[in-house]
Amino acid sequence: MRLSTTGKWLLTGGIAACGLAPWVVGQEPAEREARELHVQHADCVYFGPKRERFLKSGLIAAAREAAALSAATEQVSNQLPPLPPRSRTGALRSAAQLAGIDEILFAAMQLNGVTPAGLTTDQEFLRRVTLDLTGRIPTVPELNSFLADPSINKRAAAVERLLASPQWADKWTMFFGDVLENTAVKRTTNVQRYPDGRNAFYQYIKSSLEQNKPYDQMARELIGATGGNSYTQGELNFAVGGFMTGGPQQDTFDAQARDTATMFLGMAHMDCVLCHDGRRHLDTLSVWGAQATRRQAWGLAGFFARTQLARVAVTPGQPQPYYWSVLNNAGRAINDYTLNTTTGNRPERLPRPGESNRVPPVYPFSGRGPASGEPYRVALGREITSDFQFARAAVNYVWKQFFGLGIVEPPDQFDPMRLDPSNPPPEPWTLQPSNPQLLQRLAQDFVDARYDLKALMRQITNSRAYQLSSRYEGTWNPTWDKYYARKLVRRMDGEEIHDALVQASGIPATYNIQGIGTVERAMQFPDVVNMPGARVNPVNLFLNSFLRGNRDDEVRSRETTLTQALDLMNDPFVLTRARSTPATGLLGRSLGLPDDQLVQNLWVNVLSRYPAETELATALERLRSGGAAQRTANAQNLLWSLYNKVDFIFNY
Repeated sequence: MRLSTTGKWLLTGGIAACGLAPWVVGQEPAEREARELHVQHADCVYFGPKRERFLKSGLIAAAREAAALSAATEQVSNQLPPLPPRSRTGALRSAAQLAGIDEILFAAMQLNGVTPAGLTTDQEFLRRVTLDLTGRIPTVPELNSFLADPSINKRAAAVERLLASPQWADKWTMFFGDVLENTAVKRTTNVQRYPDGRNAFYQYIKSSLEQNKPYDQMARELIGATGGNSYTQGELNFAVGGFMTGGPQQDTFDAQARDTATMFLGMAHMDCVLCHDGRRHLDTLSVWGAQATRRQAWGLAGFFARTQLARVAVTPGQPQPYYWSVLNNAGRAINDYTLNTTTGNRPERLPRPGESNRVPPVYPFSGRGPASGEPYRVALGREITSDFQFARAAVNYVWKQFFGLGIVEPPDQFDPMRLDPSNPPPEPWTLQPSNPQLLQRLAQDFVDARYDLKALMRQITNSRAYQLSSRYEGTWNPTWDKYYARKLVRRMDGEEIHDALVQASGIPATYNIQGIGTVERAMQFPDVVNMPGARVNPVNLFLNSFLRGNRDDEVRSRETTLTQALDLMNDPFVLTRARSTPATGLLGRSLGLPDDQLVQNLWVNVLSRYPAETELATALERLRSGGAAQRTANAQNLLWSLYNKVDFIFNY
């Protein structure tokens, strides 16, 4: 696999920089295997727009994503400048005793004859961990202070500083906003939260993270929330997201059960079983799914059967806008989940001969229901968060964010009967996690840390495995990706690229978002569609070209496209920051410096590193061409070229 020739960029200023062009992905073995899965799904139409994620095409997409990550890593690392001498920190950490994550991963590498990459440099580490934890690039003072620090513990200290920063909450509010699908309107079901409801949900997530609220507490609050106003009680909006228009109330109960299973258990196949038994439908996709029955799934949906969602007009007598109330029983008797529907967006719900037409709430993985007098959704929150699968799903979602590949892929398609090495699945099935011991250890550590998200991220980012280089000396075998033996690069999210351009250039951007106020970073947006005229707003168009999804039927993607390449070369948002020379901007501050200092200043602000000798020589040659009259234009071209280099666009 290689970058297509149409995607190679020729950059002004003589700086060789291959940009963000798409790579051609061949049919890898995993993809071929996924294509050979033959599943008859007569009722797939009932799944709605997300159905392709739950079938064999989801496995194909995961295999394609893994292949693209491997190919991109090889291409990007080959275009990085020569590796500077190893830092003192890196040399000392190389000899450190392995423990925890590293003990498991490096033992697996040794067992399978995999030679890991070396540790990354201090410059690369600080940029990597700053992007991963806060969604921004390090400032020059932060970088210089870090490089000058002789302490052998400075990487761990940097992690602590970043975890304590307000930018950490911004980044992970964006992440959980994606996971929980927080948006003002879900167009596939026409569910309206309105900006006020979306903002309340955003503020709930953000304040929970700022307080370092345990993740299991967040889950219980979201699943069991009750209240009268979704504009003022943000957690109510989780239940609102499952409302289904135009059908019987069981459609909504099913959607809420689907969302709960997917977001908190990583089990999207529950959506399949809510339509039909898994037998003959999921036989080649999931051992659990092949044995699961629709009645079991109804038992999960039954926890929502005594929940009443109601629209409440903001202005009495006016149908819109409205907020939502989410109540239990609502002062009247509501039956349990009833099998009495022949319409809606799922197959008819009718009892089989000899079965009751009422399904009590029963958690399918414990067989337990609510205690006497316990509200149904409160009971479900208790069952979900006491299930070890809750911890597995959480750490796997977070692990994928840091490493590019989940330990289970796709991360929302766990098969609970293929996870335990001491109880392996029947042949020809194999264990699902790439490293079952690692998944078990991370999940147990997460439980032991009382579901502390910062503790989980601290554990990951302080590991030697996380700090490996994306460069590899020798021949890399793509089948080694699952051992995490090198850093897999990722194309930065649109919000990260936007914020890096603003920070590096010194040219600010401000946005007034109704109900939120003025923000300066895209990572502070409450939604992926957030400003008036979102479809035509030029900044939104720039961000959307980086495939940030819609938190409904389009998931965020890190695929690369020619549109992204063209936008980075030509979009006014980028060009303004490459050409403007106010005194407070990067160019304005740099033009008065000697040539070598100008070049170094551009490099360190944009790429978070200093130029290699060859880069400095080439940049100086181009900067000086044409004499003093061309110096400003040459500096602008140089800055523009840096915005289009792989080591600006990718986190490596």
